[in-house]
Amino acid sequence: MLLDIVQLGNPVLREKCASIEKIDENIMRLAESMIETMYAAHGVGLAAPQIGVPLRIACIDVSHDPECITFLKINGKEEDMMDHMPLVFINPVLELDGPRTIETEGCLSILGVRAPVGRPSIVRVSFQQLDGQTVTLETDGLLARAFQHEIDHLDGVLFLDRLSPAAKMAIRKQLKTFE
Repeated sequence: MLLDIVQLGNPVLREKCASIEKIDENIMRLAESMIETMYAAHGVGLAAPQIGVPLRIACIDVSHDPECITFLKINGKEEDMMDHMPLVFINPVLELDGPRTIETEGCLSILGVRAPVGRPSIVRVSFQQLDGQTVTLETDGLLARAFQHEIDHLDGVLFLDRLSPAAKMAIRKQLKTFE
């Protein structure tokens, strides 16, 4: 089922989301609808607060660009990214590593606005999957950036909060449309 994506100004985007205590049929349906909504909106990620649900669940799919990462390890084992997309993650814990890289980001909740964001290049994320299993994933590139962006949403942080003062000035007119 397609869900409405909330836009900048909606207070749910600034909430720190609640942990999911039990993965049940409601969470399974939510994940399925989030993936469908992400695809329909042509996004690479979607976090629950973006559809008005303040829970710690998000999805990512970067399979449109199979060369967007140089490595992926799950529980210490090298994996093929394509075997794990789309990826749903619940109650993530993020560790950052590597040099910062600057790439242009956008957001389904801030349509039409894109800006350069500096983020660490490597992540280690521990999370629950829909089957309840906890895994630890390590990666770089677009997948690492997508994890950081979506986990920021779960903490009430938007990519706008990560912009340099110059980047904020460059997009200030675009942001007026959300007021």
